[in-house]
Amino acid sequence: MKIRKVKKEDNQTLADLIKEVFDEHNAPREGTVYSDPTTNRLYEYFKREKAVLWIAENKKKIVGCCGVYPTEGLPAGYAELVKFYILNEARGQGLGKKLIELTIKSAKQFEYKYLYLESLPEFSNAVAWYEKLGFHKLDIRLGNSGHPSCNIWMLKELSE
Repeated sequence: MKIRKVKKEDNQTLADLIKEVFDEHNAPREGTVYSDPTTNRLYEYFKREKAVLWIAENKKKIVGCCGVYPTEGLPAGYAELVKFYILNEARGQGLGKKLIELTIKSAKQFEYKYLYLESLPEFSNAVAWYEKLGFHKLDIRLGNSGHPSCNIWMLKELSE
């Protein structure tokens, strides 16, 4: 398994991967990353300061991704954990843990103090896992992700 930063040639493969995970879980398409036009150009989307998208490859096939992004409207010192998706074939091998740990490490290097995320009930296994990682549920949405269908909001303080 190799983990690297996103490349321009990854765009279509990543969009397909994200949509495949949504389809697998029967998650809503509208008002989520599924229908977000930026999903088709993630390389360009992550070409900004204090943002990174990590890509996991297995035998040169992209099998997962996870990133940190300074979502519009978040308070100072906050970033969003975004685009955390792993193909079914690559789950249960510790890849998710490696991606999350690397993403949290990146957020700390960017000097963020809090990591926010949005999810859906269809991804309940991931939500339970986020809680084990120290994320706690919020009663309100933070920032403006552009994904109004997401109705689970979570936050983690990034202590040293």
